[in-house]
Amino acid sequence: MSDLVKNIIRFALFIFIQVFVLFQIQPLHRFVIPYIYFLYILWLPFRIPRVTLTLVGFLFGLTLDFFTVSPGLHAAACTMIAYLRPFLINILIPQEGAEQNYKSPSITSMGLAPYATYILILTLVHNIWLVLLEWINVSGNFWFFLGKVLATSGISLLLILVTELLFYRKEKFRTNTA
Repeated sequence: MSDLVKNIIRFALFIFIQVFVLFQIQPLHRFVIPYIYFLYILWLPFRIPRVTLTLVGFLFGLTLDFFTVSPGLHAAACTMIAYLRPFLINILIPQEGAEQNYKSPSITSMGLAPYATYILILTLVHNIWLVLLEWINVSGNFWFFLGKVLATSGISLLLILVTELLFYRKEKFRTNTA
């Protein structure tokens, strides 16, 4: 299966799971909102140019905003992590490293510690940005903001861990990098 088809299926699957499964969990919706949809952006191939990646992040977030009837909150958060992702990858792995030999970020391609750092930082950035935009509209308490960011990030990281364990992605080492 080609990478384009695989990523289109992932796009639809992540939107479907977020809208029709995770947003339907009522007890968590007051304070903790489980987000996993942004994992789509984190799993995109290394070789996508920054401008294209940012545009894909924006369109992905806008699609979720359409289903949730929110005024661009998810589009802003997805655009932010899509823009920051290449910078973070360049910091976490050497220049002649995984992006030359593997297709996309994973535990296999980056190693456990850099991949965990990558997931943790971008999850926190996504949730801080999303909750901050939401908090500015509501102008609530700072402690509520901080608690919501930490709780939402915690449940999101737990869901990402479960997803990584259930859907282990084999990354093939490319011997011909030219």
